[in-house]
Parts: sequence; C-alpha cells; structure tokens
Amino acid sequence: MSVHYLEKTQILDFDDHRIQSLITKRNWQTLDDYNKIGEAYTFVKDEIQFGYNRSDDIAASEVLADGYGQCNTKGNLLMALLRALGIQCRFHGFTIDQQLQKGAIPAYVFWLAPKYIIHSWVEVLFNGEWLDLEGFILDETYLSAIQSKFSQTKESFCGYGIATTCLAKPETEWTGTNTYIQKEGIHDDFGIYDSPDEFYAEQGTNLTGIKRWAYQNFIRYIINWNVQRLRGQNVSAEAQHA
Repeated sequence: MSVHYLEKTQILDFDDHRIQSLITKRNWQTLDDYNKIGEAYTFVKDEIQFGYNRSDDIAASEVLADGYGQCNTKGNLLMALLRALGIQCRFHGFTIDQQLQKGAIPAYVFWLAPKYIIHSWVEVLFNGEWLDLEGFILDETYLSAIQSKFSQTKESFCGYGIATTCLAKPETEWTGTNTYIQKEGIHDDFGIYDSPDEFYAEQGTNLTGIKRWAYQNFIRYIINWNVQRLRGQNVSAEAQHA
C-alpha cells in the first residue's frame, strides 16, 4: 500500500467535518471496497450536480458545500471521499478540446474557454488494478436531458460536456470497471500525479488574469444558469457530432 495515495492534502481535506459527517451519516465505513467506491462514486456523480465552481483547485470540502462541480472539482471530492474510506486513488491530468464544452458554455461567453481545457479523471486501486473513473462528471438528470433532446443520436457525440462513442449508453455507472463520459475529447496527456495539489502546482489552472477574474465573478454564474436550463428544459442549440 502506498501512503501517497491515501494522504490528506490541502485540496483533499477529508478530515473536514462536513466530509466526515457525510461518511458517518451514510455508514460508508462499514462497506466492502467495491461498495465503498460505488457509494462515493454515485454520490459525487448524482448528488453533486454538474456545474462550474470558482476554480479547479478548490478543496473537496468546498465542492461538497457548493453542491455542484465539473470534472476537476468533482474529482477533488471523489478522491477525498475515497481516501477517507481507505481506498487508494491518484490523479491523472489531461486537456480536452474546447468543443466538448460547446452548448454547456453558451456561445456568447465561449470566447473565455481555452482551446484546450485542463481535464482530469480519478484512478482508483481495486482488486490490484488501477481503474479510470471519469463517468461521474454529469449527474443523471443532466445527462438524461441531453440524451432525450438528441435521442436520434445513439453513438458518437461531442458537446454539452460529453465526448463519447455511445450517447445512448455511455459507461458512467460503477460496475467494477472503467467509467468514461469525456474520454473521446482528450488532447494532451500529462500523466499521473499523487494528488491534484501536485498537478496544479506544476500545470496551473485553466484561467489567469482578467479572464479568471471575469469567470469567477460573472461568467460562471451565466454558465451555471445555462446548465440548469439544460437540465430542466429542451436544448435549443445543435451539438457538434464527433
């Protein structure tokens, strides 16, 4: 067992009382490893809604308090929960093509998105094998709304936070194997890190300067409004098909 993959960090602050209270309330500590992973994964996937936080490198406890997140921030929370449950996990950093976010990010603020956006998934050690967990990014309500709108598209799809070879049935449920929802949009592979802290110290976050200020104070609220609209109403724009 590598202690590096169980350590608490500034981002993976699993000793926070809110995280510990959640674990206690759900009785997750009593479960076997398969169900510990499954319960933490499903909680982050569906009870933490898809949305945009103030930054990628916020603490897991802040993601839990927000109640929403995207690939990087929901990953922060999932890693913290897994480590709190004694499950070894690590961070795998990437970039994804901005086209994957088209639709989720409205066209009139899409200029803010970098061409290649920092992305990550969580790798978890289960039965002696490292598995990729990425399918937790979109909550079931949001994903179902996009699937319903584009019901004629059964296979490859890129847009609205999705990049998959099978829109009708993406690999998003925990069954003891890899899960994905944005894998087909990956551009750069930065490799494996012990923690998100280590990655962001080396690679930075998606936005800096005036763009970061505008995103944190105004634009992310517009994007989150749009995501909520998509979750509850029909999608009016056309997706980009892979």
